[in-house]
Amino acid sequence: MGGALLDGWLASPTPPRLVVLDRHRTGSDDTVTIVRTAAEIPADFQPDIIVLAVKPSVAEIVIDALGKAMGPRLSGAAILSVMAGRTCETLSDSARLAGADIPVLRAMPNTPSSVGAGISGLYASAAATPEQKSICHDLLFAVGDVVPVENEDDLSVVTAISGSGPAYVFLLAELLEKAGQQHGLAPNVARRLARGTIYGAGRMLDDLPESAEDLRKAVTSPNGTTAAALAVLMKPDAWPQTVPKAIDAATKRADELAG
Repeated sequence: MGGALLDGWLASPTPPRLVVLDRHRTGSDDTVTIVRTAAEIPADFQPDIIVLAVKPSVAEIVIDALGKAMGPRLSGAAILSVMAGRTCETLSDSARLAGADIPVLRAMPNTPSSVGAGISGLYASAAATPEQKSICHDLLFAVGDVVPVENEDDLSVVTAISGSGPAYVFLLAELLEKAGQQHGLAPNVARRLARGTIYGAGRMLDDLPESAEDLRKAVTSPNGTTAAALAVLMKPDAWPQTVPKAIDAATKRADELAG
């Protein structure tokens, strides 16, 4: 997720000044400085926001390394976590153990952020200042849309719907493409049709005021081809049951990651 955000920020018209700690990237320039360890962070760098985009299991290790490398320079900064599950409270505790008493905000972006089409849920703990909230909002808005949430617990559902959601859409594209090939379409034709259909439907959902239900009904002629397909997909044991079950499973997993 960190890589998707970075790609989106670097492609934006006004990319922020960044220092990126990443063992796998190279190529510093006027906008971004790439370092492999916290000890390599430039001595004059004073961060406003520390974007924590790591595996939840190593969050404490990373925070501790930043505390040891930067010390007082962390004062005045805030953590923006994009990890599933890890709460503001646990991250704040880790920061205090590392010598940095700084506020924590949490966001759940998704991978379309890499092409400027992401959407992020954003929660700010009570300790975050209005300026820190604004900076985090602007960072996320630079790569897509931002939806503030009032309760931190809501981020588990945000994770299940929009954080993991691109995978569900990619699965649909994959299945449409395979079905097209099974019915005799050339692979490149099936792929273009499947992807173009999802792109166009997404544009309509974004551009038009009608609800998804109304748009679905508008394209479904009685006794037509679409109605025949939807009669299968909308059986009680098909999408109406499996999609909520999938969201329940992802939400439960996000809650489990929170401990």
